[in-house]
Amino acid sequence: MPRIMQLNPRLSNQIAAGEVVERPASVIKELLENSLDANSTRIDIDLEAGGTKLIRVRDNGAGIHQQDLTLALSRHATSKICQAEDLEAISTLGFRGEALASMASVSRLTLTSNASEDKASGWRVSVAGQDMQASVIPAPHPRGTTVEVKDLFFNTPARRKFLRTDKTELQRIEDVLRKLSLSHLQVAIYLNHNGKLLRHFAPAADEADVTRRLAAVFGQGFIENAIYLEQAFPAEQGGIGLQLRGWVGLPTYSRSQADQQYFYVNNRMIRDKLVTHAIKQAYQDVLFHGRQPVYALFLSLDPRLVDVNVHPTKHEVRFRNGRDVHSFLFSAIHRALADVRPQAGVGSNVMIQAGAGVEEASFGGAGQAPYTGGGGALQPTPTQRAMMFSGPARPGFINEQLQPYGQMLETAWSASQEPPEGEDIPPLGYAVAQLHGVFILAQNAHGLIIVDMHAAHERITYERLKQATDAEGLKMQPLLVPVSVMMSEKECLMAEEHSAQLEEFGFELQRVSDESILVRSIPAMLRKENAGQLVRDVLADLAEYGTTARIQQHRDELLSTMACHGSVRANRRLSIPEMNALLRDMEATERSGQCNHGRPTWTEQSIDELNKLFMRGQ
Repeated sequence: MPRIMQLNPRLSNQIAAGEVVERPASVIKELLENSLDANSTRIDIDLEAGGTKLIRVRDNGAGIHQQDLTLALSRHATSKICQAEDLEAISTLGFRGEALASMASVSRLTLTSNASEDKASGWRVSVAGQDMQASVIPAPHPRGTTVEVKDLFFNTPARRKFLRTDKTELQRIEDVLRKLSLSHLQVAIYLNHNGKLLRHFAPAADEADVTRRLAAVFGQGFIENAIYLEQAFPAEQGGIGLQLRGWVGLPTYSRSQADQQYFYVNNRMIRDKLVTHAIKQAYQDVLFHGRQPVYALFLSLDPRLVDVNVHPTKHEVRFRNGRDVHSFLFSAIHRALADVRPQAGVGSNVMIQAGAGVEEASFGGAGQAPYTGGGGALQPTPTQRAMMFSGPARPGFINEQLQPYGQMLETAWSASQEPPEGEDIPPLGYAVAQLHGVFILAQNAHGLIIVDMHAAHERITYERLKQATDAEGLKMQPLLVPVSVMMSEKECLMAEEHSAQLEEFGFELQRVSDESILVRSIPAMLRKENAGQLVRDVLADLAEYGTTARIQQHRDELLSTMACHGSVRANRRLSIPEMNALLRDMEATERSGQCNHGRPTWTEQSIDELNKLFMRGQ
């Protein structure tokens, strides 16, 4: 083996560049973050050949002092932290001081900056993949900074071979701009490619500007199918000081890929498995299988409660209170989706605001355990669940929830009658007919409502079953013959450590050796499930997320099946009063826009849309 030796600075910089500079989009991300940290209000980007020949980023930020220009190109040189304690509360997008040095080691880099208001001032430093030895020369420049990166990877041809076509690299750069444009709405961003203006993100001064920027990122379809939510979990309410705002797409507006899922922590775009899991859980009951939700969400919390120094590209973070963050995200989004119901004066395709202003949500915190029952920390207590519904929870009598709609009370109006004077027409209007024994046709103030009666009744029945089951509480089923389950020593230790929480989920476990446990009781509703596999899955969730929703998922699957079989079937004739009663129940039921499998339950055709179909007024 060769003897150990110290790497020369040039080679070590190029190795470090491999962690930070993967392609032109990586350069753009790092330079834009520096510009944003410098409080820029305008950023101009010029590219040639998808950024492989030239990347120029110019901003009007604070600028860099003459004496600091050469230092800025050195590794681990930064103005954003100065001592170890600063790492515990990072509030800037950049902080390591590696980006410029990494870029300079694999390109021909020029840095020009001016920290004063004198436009005739300014200084420039240039390097070309060398040991960062460069001199500073005068160069007129307005207040701010311009960084030019030419011939990326010119001195590392092996890295250059991994670049894609100019078009592909340009698309990756545009994706970076879209993400940053959402987190910094006040900043104007201009993107030019080969001398032509390609993208322009105007600063957002009002709600209309925000909507335009959202449409530029997601498309107009998202604007018409999004829910705005704003929730808080303040420290004075027993929380850890969390705030969540942003937009989530309706369950019916989904995608086959997870390519439009933007999540920010203190305005930093991240990808985090805990966050992804919490949001996936919130959509679980309403999203069609195999589909992916669309969202742009912004989580704000004390920087001391999140560690952003866990990945070279800063895409991942580590929460100090991961379980609380998971529960908060799940509950806030779950609540917002549940609140989406037909509203008077609101069509089915509009941007909806879930609640007005910031709501203080009781999601539990230190010394509290508000989440019990089948879903553990992810699910509300029976009392909380009961408060989510239009009426009080009724213990037992689940079979009553499955009675056919033939026993519904007749409503006060029929299709031939007008509503009482002074009373508004309900959001879903009044039934006028039944089509092919499957669809209910109704007339509201805007036009025609079409309802899939089985899908709608299935959701209503399902929600009532969940309400009644939660009110009864979780029951344990002792096993006549305990089941022996072989596990790893780590899993057995976890089973012992979380024994109290597992009992809340309906499990009674006993460790009998280093690598085996006895399952003595399981949740009563899941007595036919594979006890060993169920326990393993629950323990795996506890290890990964600090909580689990396995029991809730299995329970809901059973209730969903019961609801499906207990709902009105196709070709069953309903009277007008029965159809109207179903419409009123839809308006009062959470998540009534989708059936248990995520399919839509109703749609609306406005008068204008109907007129266009028949070319009326043309």
